[in-house]
Parts: sequence; C-alpha cells; structure tokens
Amino acid sequence: MALTSGDSFDRIFLADNRFQAEGYREGFDEGTRLGMLEGRTHGASHGARVCAEVSFYYGFALTWKCLLDNKMDAKSRKHLKCVDGLMSMIQPFPYENPQAEGLLENMQKIRTKFRQVCSVMSVPTDFSDYTRGSSQMSF
Repeated sequence: MALTSGDSFDRIFLADNRFQAEGYREGFDEGTRLGMLEGRTHGASHGARVCAEVSFYYGFALTWKCLLDNKMDAKSRKHLKCVDGLMSMIQPFPYENPQAEGLLENMQKIRTKFRQVCSVMSVPTDFSDYTRGSSQMSF
C-alpha cells in the first residue's frame, strides 16, 4: 500500500510525540541507573560512619571494662555496671542487616547510654580530638 500525503504528514506530525516518549524513556532509565549508583554510594558511606561510631563506643566500653575489672570499691563497681550496660546494648547491634527493625532507635539508645556512662564516670563526651587522628605524627 502506498503512502498518501496524509500518512506522511501524520508520521512527521507524530514524530515529535515519538521522540519525546523515547527521550523520556531513555532519561528515566539513565536517571534510575544514576540514582541507584548514588544511593549505593551514600548508603555505604553512611553505613561506614554508623559502624565506626558503634565500634568506637564498643572500644571505649571494652577499655573501661578491662580497667575496672580488678577494682572492688563501690564507685568502680557502679562504673563497671554502667559500662556493662553499654556493652550489652552494643553486642546485639545488627551490623549485617542495615534494614533491621528499630536500628535508628537502638543507635539513639546507645548514644544516650554512652553519654550516661561518660557522665557517671566524669569523662568528657567530646572525643573529636582523639578520633580524627594527628597530622603531626612523625611516622
């Protein structure tokens, strides 16, 4: 069947719609791909920060537990009880499941418990000088 002048005109007229639909589909696919890549990068970065924070709290608690284990005075026992409470909150932390139910609430409870332990033991809670490292190290 031969194309009539009306069919040619319709094809030209509808080409704009076709190109717009193709452009939308290609743009959507590219946006989805880039969004997934950016989301994965952001998730890995945020997850690393959360794990570093929890690891810092665990190291803090473990160090104080080792220091307080051999002391038997009442004050040390009170401090040890607080440190044990912090450790009991950190140990079941879901490192392997970033979508665990209540993850953010548990993280907030751990931060609160850490501040409580520091307050009871009269230890400053600002460890930014210790955690960022030293640029003046000679080795």
